[in-house]
Amino acid sequence: MAIVSSKQSPQPDGSKKPSPAKSADRSKPQQTDALLQPETVNEEFASKQDDKLRPQRFDEYIGQRELKEVLDIAIQATKSRQEALDHLLLYGPPGLGKTTISLILAAELGVNCKVTSAPALERPRDIVGLLVNLQPRDILFIDEIHRLSRMTEELLYPAMEDFRLDITIGKGQSARIRSLPLQPFTLVGATTRVGALTSPLRDRFGFVQRLRFYEADELGQIVSRTAEILKATITPDAAEEVARRSRGTPRIANRLLKRVRDYAEVKHSGEITSSIAKEALELFNVDPCGLDWTDRRLLTVMIEQYNGGPVGVDTLAAATGEDSQTIEEVYEPYLMQIGYLNRTPRGRVATPAAWTHLGYQPPDEQMRLIS
Repeated sequence: MAIVSSKQSPQPDGSKKPSPAKSADRSKPQQTDALLQPETVNEEFASKQDDKLRPQRFDEYIGQRELKEVLDIAIQATKSRQEALDHLLLYGPPGLGKTTISLILAAELGVNCKVTSAPALERPRDIVGLLVNLQPRDILFIDEIHRLSRMTEELLYPAMEDFRLDITIGKGQSARIRSLPLQPFTLVGATTRVGALTSPLRDRFGFVQRLRFYEADELGQIVSRTAEILKATITPDAAEEVARRSRGTPRIANRLLKRVRDYAEVKHSGEITSSIAKEALELFNVDPCGLDWTDRRLLTVMIEQYNGGPVGVDTLAAATGEDSQTIEEVYEPYLMQIGYLNRTPRGRVATPAAWTHLGYQPPDEQMRLIS
């Protein structure tokens, strides 16, 4: 690593020659070693267009009431002691607001929030660069933290417990370990698969909190708030219609609202009413229960070709042309949540509710399998 001296050499007239670093344009950021400025940090995260939809404070955040109460107590206690907040692990399905909560925590504590994801931290120097640049009580948010490499994860252990970074310098018999002190910080990890985390990493989090799906009335408030930010006119009934088809997920609700807004502006006068919202959502193949074309296709194949099941996931994947892992991780969770699909030792079974929703009459033997 090259070291630039800050000393100035004297001139014949007794003045000091300005160093190249000081004579350079001050408007340009000074370059430092790549170790200290990894590309994984998104410094302009808060300025992205979609971030204007994110609430900035907990009093603007809709839903997750129990989680907000827990974090509010922790924030007040931490601020009174002038300490770093305990490390926080957030888990749950995607789109429920894990990143938003980390940004709100930083705003409430008055500190910076560095945002990255585990797949971006491929090399140890990436996580080292993030950690050594943190200021006191800063928040480091790592998305999909269950995908951290083993070496990166082991570097985090002393950093989380003792705010210390152990780096091995040299190789072979000349190798030695150097410990670098770190500023007290808070690691916020987000994952959709908390069971995939190793026990040593999971046990180092002071808070382990699960984000639940949102109720329809909560999503209705989120849709109305987003419409106001987007300067779109929407009626309360239309907001409820969009919320009902959003699978309990704010990210899906905001996405559907944008599509409904486009439809209303192109096909109508721009105001989103309940009837216009229904027309738009039917056009985008989102039914009143939030099922899309693929969801209905999976259930229809099970009912028409396999009499409702049981059917193996590999067989179902071959019959529908979908990947089996995609079926298990993307489509099945919601179908099971709303009671349209069951997993049995013999395979997947469509429930009577799924038969009725798609307009079929459940046979007696299918009813016996369910019971």
